Amino acid sequence: MSHVVERDEVTGTATTGHEWDGIRELNTPLPKWWLWTFYATIAFAALWVVLYPALPISGATGLLGYTARGAADQDRAAQASAAEPMLARLRATEPAQIVADPDLRAYAMAGGRVAFANTCAGCHGAGGQGAPGFPNLADDEWLWGGTLADVEQTIRHGIRAPDDDASRTSLMPRFVADGMLTAAQANDVVEHVLSLTNRATDAAAARRGAPVFAENCASCHGERAEGNREMGAPRLDDQVWLFGGDKASLLRTVSFGRGGVMPAWEKRLDPATIRMLTVYIHSLGGTEAAPQ
Repeated sequence: MSHVVERDEVTGTATTGHEWDGIRELNTPLPKWWLWTFYATIAFAALWVVLYPALPISGATGLLGYTARGAADQDRAAQASAAEPMLARLRATEPAQIVADPDLRAYAMAGGRVAFANTCAGCHGAGGQGAPGFPNLADDEWLWGGTLADVEQTIRHGIRAPDDDASRTSLMPRFVADGMLTAAQANDVVEHVLSLTNRATDAAAARRGAPVFAENCASCHGERAEGNREMGAPRLDDQVWLFGGDKASLLRTVSFGRGGVMPAWEKRLDPATIRMLTVYIHSLGGTEAAPQ
């Protein structure tokens, strides 16, 4: 059966034979540049499949052996190599000397800020402001001392960390739960502690609590409740309270004790990161100087 090719009278281009409302569809060929571009993309795709892991099967790694994970590892290795000279200086330099060196201090502060956000902020807050049960690191009230050496020791070995023999350790006894004090004596000693900051609600109970405090509490917290950093015993004569300073919280502390845990980071962080954290955290808390 013969097929007559119909051509457009104006352009001379063959039509497809389709017509809508008197409008004929021209069978215009695609431009050569478009065809060659299309063929090039096909060739490129075929080459890509050969060179790179383009197929969703585990054995199709491509001739180049490229992986996104491998590229990321290379980038990290390059960054680590670039940072190594400064990190080596940090590892070999004591914190006090780092603070005295403007370049090292700036590097340590920047790195410490990032490490703090990744490691410490979950408990101590983004700005080190703390939370109930987690100390505020942005003030000058330190349970275990706030010098650079003190801060580094705490970071390295933690507090009551079960996996580190050098961890700082102290114990607030469970005075009522273990029968060392009666509930009435606990109430009296709490009123005495509240009286140290002029918050006692029962003056007679506060007076009765004074000898109870002297006998049971002063050995750790001091005769004047000034605290003892060697034992991690907090001051009781100010308004800084780790577990709450209201009467109910203090009764809970005296009755059942307290004992938070901070991890020992020495086994989890590299020495340079610990040095950077030491410098950064020390800067948050008033930059306490070492005793002369």
